Amino acid sequence: QLQLVESGGGLVQSGGSLTLSCAASGNPLHDYAVGWFRQVPGKEREGLLCISVNGEHTKAADSVKERFSISKDHAKNTAFLHMNNLKPEDTAVYYCAAVDVYVNYVCRFDSIQWYDNWGQGTQVTVSS
Repeated sequence: QLQLVESGGGLVQSGGSLTLSCAASGNPLHDYAVGWFRQVPGKEREGLLCISVNGEHTKAADSVKERFSISKDHAKNTAFLHMNNLKPEDTAVYYCAAVDVYVNYVCRFDSIQWYDNWGQGTQVTVSS
């Protein structure tokens, strides 16, 4: 059973940068596609980026593609969300998710249901 733990959240000033980590245990992350999502209270969970099983293909939502990126370090069994030029509207709880898929070059960030392993989330607060 794959377990995911996010870390790296916190308070950052507008324009700052932050890297979130998603540490996996129980199974090797190189078998999984990974996605990052965020959620603000009272709103639906928003898909941001994803990375394929082999780590060679990524996708990003238009809202963040110029500022955020995703990566996986299979040696560390960890995925990362790199966030630059943060804005107050980026304030949210950020979640990583993973799914074991046979096709190693696909991923999705537009579907919560596609993923079956989730972390507990980490809070990111961007001050103006």
